[in-house]
Amino acid sequence: MTISKELLDELLKGCERPEDLLGNNGLMKELKIKLMERMLGAELTAHLGYEDGKEAPPDQVNRRNGSSAKRLKGQDGELPIAVPRDRD
Repeated sequence: MTISKELLDELLKGCERPEDLLGNNGLMKELKIKLMERMLGAELTAHLGYEDGKEAPPDQVNRRNGSSAKRLKGQDGELPIAVPRDRD
């Protein structure tokens, strides 16, 4: 996978100081949070068999059921993420 220069330029727009990129509210932390949430959402989609925002298949009794707030602790400090839930 290649990340285009245009995508990098868009992501870095507004980053003027090192803290804007690496700080507690910086781009790197936000990217980690968004990527983890995307992966968890994809996992739930694979588990349930239908995309978020779409109708569940008629034979699927389990459904999406919002999300739970979690805080992951790692080398970069705490990362607040929203973990998608299902009814089962």
